[in-house]
Amino acid sequence: MECEQLFSRALGRSSYNSITSASSDEELLDGAGVIMDFHSTEDDNLLDGDASPGSNYTMSNGGGGGGACSSTHLLDLLEEPIPGVGTYDDFHTIDWVREKCKDRERHRKINSKKKESAWEFTKSLYDAWSGWLVVTLTGLASGALAGGIDIAADWMTDLKEGICLSALWFNHEQCCWGSNETTFAQRDDCPQWKSWAELILGQAEGPGSYIMNYFMFTFWALSFAFLAVALVKVFAPYACGSGIPEIKTILSGFIIRGYLGKWTLMIKTITLVLAVSSGLSLGKEGPLVHVACCCGNIFSYLFPKYSKNEAKKREVLSAASAAGVSVAFGAPIGGVLFSLEEVSYYFPLKTLWRSFFAALVAAFVLRSINPFGNSRLVLFYVEYHTPWYLFELFPFILLGVFGGLWGAFFIRTNIAWCRRRKSTRFGKYPVLEVMAVAGITALVAFPNPYTRQNTSELIKELFTDCGPLATSQLCQYRSLMNGTGTTATSATPGVYSAMWQLSLALVFKIIMTIFTFGLKVPSGLFIPSMAIGAIAGRIVGIAVEQLAYFHRDWFVFREWCEVGADCITPGLYAMVGAAACLGGVTRMTVSLVVIVFELTGGLEYIVPLMAAVMTSKWVGDAFGREGIYEAHIRLNGYPFLDAKEEFTHTTLAREVMRPRRSDAPLAVLTQDDMTLAEVQALIAQTSFNGFPVIVSKESQRLVGFALRRDITIAIENARRKQEGILLNSRVYFTQHAPVLPADSPRPLKLRSILDMSPFTVTDHTPMEIVVDIFRKLGLRQCLVTHNGIVLGIITKKNILEHLEKLKQHAEPLTPPWHYHKKRYPPSYGPDGKPRPRVHNVQLESSSSSNQNEAESEEEVRLLDPSSH
Repeated sequence: MECEQLFSRALGRSSYNSITSASSDEELLDGAGVIMDFHSTEDDNLLDGDASPGSNYTMSNGGGGGGACSSTHLLDLLEEPIPGVGTYDDFHTIDWVREKCKDRERHRKINSKKKESAWEFTKSLYDAWSGWLVVTLTGLASGALAGGIDIAADWMTDLKEGICLSALWFNHEQCCWGSNETTFAQRDDCPQWKSWAELILGQAEGPGSYIMNYFMFTFWALSFAFLAVALVKVFAPYACGSGIPEIKTILSGFIIRGYLGKWTLMIKTITLVLAVSSGLSLGKEGPLVHVACCCGNIFSYLFPKYSKNEAKKREVLSAASAAGVSVAFGAPIGGVLFSLEEVSYYFPLKTLWRSFFAALVAAFVLRSINPFGNSRLVLFYVEYHTPWYLFELFPFILLGVFGGLWGAFFIRTNIAWCRRRKSTRFGKYPVLEVMAVAGITALVAFPNPYTRQNTSELIKELFTDCGPLATSQLCQYRSLMNGTGTTATSATPGVYSAMWQLSLALVFKIIMTIFTFGLKVPSGLFIPSMAIGAIAGRIVGIAVEQLAYFHRDWFVFREWCEVGADCITPGLYAMVGAAACLGGVTRMTVSLVVIVFELTGGLEYIVPLMAAVMTSKWVGDAFGREGIYEAHIRLNGYPFLDAKEEFTHTTLAREVMRPRRSDAPLAVLTQDDMTLAEVQALIAQTSFNGFPVIVSKESQRLVGFALRRDITIAIENARRKQEGILLNSRVYFTQHAPVLPADSPRPLKLRSILDMSPFTVTDHTPMEIVVDIFRKLGLRQCLVTHNGIVLGIITKKNILEHLEKLKQHAEPLTPPWHYHKKRYPPSYGPDGKPRPRVHNVQLESSSSSNQNEAESEEEVRLLDPSSH
């Protein structure tokens, strides 16, 4: 998840285009031991203007007032597309507003032409249906890959214990299906299946065979783990981890080239099978979301509607994430809700429909493959025959408390371990770390049958209700018939022995999951968390069951249970515990409840699930509102503004904007009185990625905003295609060229790259409003003005820095924002002369002359750069 290769690219300047180098105010925010990297590239790289040619040039930034798309005519200079303009570099944040405006312009163009000919009409139909085609292909590929991963993981997991001689490609269960010598009680024992001790030593029992099986189990576990980490390290570093934190960041508008590419898809699919088969405390459900998003990203390049628009592509990725959860849990509706609640940043109604369709197609394909051989989408489909009673809400809520405590404990310890891995030499050897964890896991897991088996098989056994045909040790009860024909059950020593083994398995799973999640192999968290909750729930369920049996005269049980009747279902407690622990770790609510009841078919038990999940969320939020994925996003320093996070401080825009009082003045451009040499010098001397354009040095009213990248590309294009462009050529952003002497060189018009409607806020705007604007509109920056005069700029990086400082340093609440009154200097100074006005603007704090006044007032000073 926190692969070093990813971060080294994000932190290194060498990985960026020379025209988008790091900003001058780059810094690392160190908060409570967490290194938040707000490197300037992705957060300070300001809007990429779209300079695509055509009859109209569409700018996509909304203005401070309306935010509508403004259109200006392209200059003669830009008669053909300029490569690089309108696209994004690696580790940059997209501009949602500009992308949406581009899509609307494309849609208007298609609609205006569709009546011209049959071909244009066909093209319009293709464009309209391309969204459904891409999600269909994504669903088909996701379902097929998930089915293949399930089959391969089951076979390789059983390979650690033995092999089927009659058909090498059969796992243990499939090997014994056709055997005539298999009894129902010993359904997994058949002559066709041979353990490694039988093959090597020729004996199935005895100390020697146990040691040989122990050795081969550990050998295969280490081999699978080594292959997984080696393939990830050599071929696709992005294939490590769960992928959900990065998917959430990408869906919020961040670009990580290669993270959803074909190599990542191929290596993640292979290594996911190896990692699950190695027996590590991880699951395949989270990585399946990454696999599905890789499919969606690859197929989106087949359709220009999505390949050329990053915002539209993220609609496909939202649908792909729904398909991933659909095939991971066999829960199509839960997948759609998961995409809506947990991962998506922008989720319009049509994306909801397409997500539903993608989840439907993926589930249909998985059902057709039937990887589990039970005609179900999931391995542990269960049906309970006993209803739940009102008094059981108390143990259900206790399981919710346990889930919340486990979630808070896991998040803190896992983040602490991942932070330590990053800051010590141990993290530089991912192969050794994976091998060490895999070796310890195999050595400790083999003696306990509940840790030796596949985690999904363990959850299936814990969820299953005991019946007459059950062979599990957990179902070894004494059955006593009472007068009414119902059956009362008393636990045998086998059940108590199984509870001790489950208790040891619970401790083992808790410890190993903490150290496993974050390894440099594909690792999901859903199944390990559900296993921990299922173990705890099954133990609680058996305890309540036996309590009801031996104390049936208690008021609680007498009111609800018949004398001697079996009214407690331990498997239900396992299901509720699994949901509670998964909710405590991820802080999901609605989607989690739907996933669990789709997963188990327990529609009747929604109320217990809801009670446990909400309790786990409340308990977990008491220790911290972040889920595990948000915690890893913050640990990795991704530029992600969480929509769930509340902003309660009363700071103003002027307190967050750049430049600060101690910084250099804001670098700006004038609209028509700067030469090409001055513009190039400004670009060379600074590393900012955008510059406000003002009227003149005397009147600093805002005209627009120009990007460093677009300016550089336009200048290079003009020199290549036009003659007479010299260093002393006048650069202007106006519609008409300024009046120049006759002997002046040819001027350079750059109006087409000017954003005429940049988002602006006043210096008195509360930061809670600014943060909401950034979240809901997906902005990358906005300008701060006072009466039209540019004072500074706020970028996404500045907001993330500010939020992190507020988290780490609890500041006392200041008076309400409207309490502050500011006195601005008049146009003339105390000597009666006009104040000097240049193209730099800065806020200065000047103390009041009255010493009795405790408050200082803010003044807007127009400073001469020679004074600094």
